[in-house]
Amino acid sequence: MRTRWGRRTAGVLVLLAGLLAGGLSPVGGARAEAAAGTIEEVTGFGTNPGALRMYRYVPSGLPEGRPVVVAMHGCTQNAVDYGRQSGWVELADRWGFSVVLPGQTTANNASSCFNWFTAGDTARGQGEAASVAQMVERQRTDTGASKVYVTGLSAGGGMTTVMMAAYPEAFTGGGVVAGLPYGCAQAAGSPYVCMYVGATQTPQQWGDRVRAANPGYGGPWPTLTVLHGTADTTVKPVNMADLVEQWTNVHGVDGTADRTDTVGGYPHAVYQNAAGAPVVQTYAITGMGHGQPVDPGTGPAQCGTAAAYVLDVNLCAAYELGRGWGLGG
Repeated sequence: MRTRWGRRTAGVLVLLAGLLAGGLSPVGGARAEAAAGTIEEVTGFGTNPGALRMYRYVPSGLPEGRPVVVAMHGCTQNAVDYGRQSGWVELADRWGFSVVLPGQTTANNASSCFNWFTAGDTARGQGEAASVAQMVERQRTDTGASKVYVTGLSAGGGMTTVMMAAYPEAFTGGGVVAGLPYGCAQAAGSPYVCMYVGATQTPQQWGDRVRAANPGYGGPWPTLTVLHGTADTTVKPVNMADLVEQWTNVHGVDGTADRTDTVGGYPHAVYQNAAGAPVVQTYAITGMGHGQPVDPGTGPAQCGTAAAYVLDVNLCAAYELGRGWGLGG
């Protein structure tokens, strides 16, 4: 079934390769040196219906019960490089948490994109979504973690909203970087319309798509933080606006920001629930194109390494996400 899908949509996937982040070298082996420890591949983490690969980074001496961050790469990227270059491995050492790095394969998708746009990979209990959920369960079992957060770039950002919708009980918060709302490809009629134009949906319709992913689930829902470049021509910034509509509706709050300010010189908006807690936040990275924001250096708010589609804009997305989730900062 996985091979059939790859053949049937080869043209689509090749085009998506140029659209959804990439350009990093392939992983050289099952284990790779990273910071003070190793990024290791984990096998036998479940039935793995989506045929993904699981990598993880656990800092040396990490106490039991520390949080987990699941971080998903973009098209043509790989799990190990993305974990390092985004800054997540660096922050794991600094703040003390573990990182799960799902890896796509060319057998599933010719361009190593997570299949955020296909029904068989985005429904609870099926395909790639189920594989990522099994990785989370394995990491919980191995580390005793009670809190798990999920994030990703571009196609990985699309899979982030998939996990938040299909497995909301598993995640405390999600961070979408240059990504897309849940069900956007179906709402727009194609992934390309979703990426370039957005989908014509009301906030209620957006929210209903999330609620339909796990019927009967009443909450709590993961919080959402979105970072998106205002000059992104690959996944248009309208997708950030649509994400706000979708997840404010899910959380039962209005679509007007309760607080606005700037972070690192970039506009930042916060949407709060009745108790005053932030449930949705956005960072509009002025002038940035398509990619993961990083701020290389040794300062307390700096992290990441610039590379293709990993962009030095003097703000590190991983830092802002981790700080907002209470991991450190």
